[in-house]
Amino acid sequence: MYSRKISAAVLTVGSLFAGWHASSFAFDAASFEFATGNKSKIARVGAQWDWANQWFSSNGTQLGGYWDLTGAQIRQNRYQDIAGNEKDIYDIGITPVFRFQSADKLGFYGEAGIGAHVFSSLYDNNHRRFSTAFEFGDHIGIGYVFSNKVEFGVKVQHFSNGGIKHPNSGANFAVAKVAYRF
Repeated sequence: MYSRKISAAVLTVGSLFAGWHASSFAFDAASFEFATGNKSKIARVGAQWDWANQWFSSNGTQLGGYWDLTGAQIRQNRYQDIAGNEKDIYDIGITPVFRFQSADKLGFYGEAGIGAHVFSSLYDNNHRRFSTAFEFGDHIGIGYVFSNKVEFGVKVQHFSNGGIKHPNSGANFAVAKVAYRF
């Protein structure tokens, strides 16, 4: 049941946002992320579409951005506050991300974004309980894009429903990212 809903959501969101890409429906980068925090582990795959606009271009740097469409598996290792009790949930997210980078998009960068995520069921792990399946996911990170277009990055991510409903304890994760830019 949930997998059908998730598949339909991915197709719908992907269709809506992929059409915004200026030149085609092809994505500009693909990524894999691994995260840990709050006695949980996250494995996430993503596709990114660069924005056509850049702002504050000066001295070979610019502020640009991209859309980040992701799917993740979240393993809760202390589900309902019981040691050793595990439960997997799944997440679909779309995030607009602002990135300060060099004009050629190589080298060091800093980025920040806040997006919408839908979980397959409620997160309830290690004294952190979400009351909604809809969550905001915000992050701040740094990284490096090599000349062969392989990217490595780290970021801190926070999930919260923004006070829509209580409890809203939120959860923080340390994230490692590897991506390839096409």
